[in-house]
Amino acid sequence: MRNPARLVLAVLLMAAPALCAQAPAATPTAAAPAMKAFFIRLIPPRTTFLQEMTDAERKLMAGHATYWKDLFDKGVCLFGGPVLDPKGAYGVLAVRAASEEEARAPIAADPSVKAGLNHFDVAEMRIAFLAKAKAE
Repeated sequence: MRNPARLVLAVLLMAAPALCAQAPAATPTAAAPAMKAFFIRLIPPRTTFLQEMTDAERKLMAGHATYWKDLFDKGVCLFGGPVLDPKGAYGVLAVRAASEEEARAPIAADPSVKAGLNHFDVAEMRIAFLAKAKAE
């Protein structure tokens, strides 16, 4: 063995990334608010809305979908989509927020809500399990 210290150093350097990844995160100096989940039920203007949308309503709903997809991409929205209930379709969303007031802010900015087309109900939700996105 030429230089055992060099060998130990090389092993430690190769193992450092794995060791650092397992280290506990540093405690923040200021406590961040605990994030909660909120379930949102988007209520359309009529039970036949999905089948009988006007062109103007379809345009608002396209803006609604784009808006929430952007919030999904930013990690604010956890999931969302239409529920095709035979008694009348409606939408569901789930968002991360520190409070109900914070959860209502992006709902109020939804183009379909701002236009008075859709309304919503909000309730805190405890998500017991959620599928992780699969790499494609």
